[in-house]
Amino acid sequence: MAIQVSSLILSALQRAAAEPEGLALVATRSAPGLFNASAAGKQAAQRCKEDGLLQVLRTEAKGKSALEICALTDRGLKHLLDQTSPRPVLEALLQAVERCEARLREVVSGTAQQHQHLESLRALAGKLLDHLPKGEAATFPWHANGHPKPVDIIMDCLRVWHAGRQLGDCPLPELYRRAVEASKKLTIGQFHDAVRALDEQRKVYLHPWTGPLYEMPEPALALLSGHEIAYYASLPTP
Repeated sequence: MAIQVSSLILSALQRAAAEPEGLALVATRSAPGLFNASAAGKQAAQRCKEDGLLQVLRTEAKGKSALEICALTDRGLKHLLDQTSPRPVLEALLQAVERCEARLREVVSGTAQQHQHLESLRALAGKLLDHLPKGEAATFPWHANGHPKPVDIIMDCLRVWHAGRQLGDCPLPELYRRAVEASKKLTIGQFHDAVRALDEQRKVYLHPWTGPLYEMPEPALALLSGHEIAYYASLPTP
């Protein structure tokens, strides 16, 4: 039993080394884990926590039970390298890097496709506006409904953001939430169009997301700006 537990621990630590964001400590039917749900697996999982080889990053509700998401500790990595060759650990890490790169390529490709779709919609909207009477086209859709322009709302929200001496540039999700408070009917598409217009007029500066794409909160509110994914906005420095 002791030999089996030790073997399970080494296998789990190797998997944890390739998943720095964490995996479930014990696998379920719907979620992969570092250990199986057998008696030996649960014993090995508990021993890893007690010995400080794994740490709990967070707890997620899974039906009536709680799922512990765990990651490798420095002590766990040392234990793994003391007991095994670094080669299989390195190979597992390289495979994880390849999987991550593949996911990133999918995200970037999907963002580019959505950008092309947006441009097609904008072009179609322009053709439709050309067929509206001039007076109606000039006010559609905001002035005709008594709403302020999205660009004015966004400028006001950024002024308030900077006046409040907030640290750093304003994240686009936060800017959108503030804009929606001023105009409940503002959609994400209208928000993005207004932000792009302000950026083109140099009234607003857009700044890119610099971290890993999978860590980006609320990615639907980011927008593609040139070859970068813009996630922050600011007013020009006086």
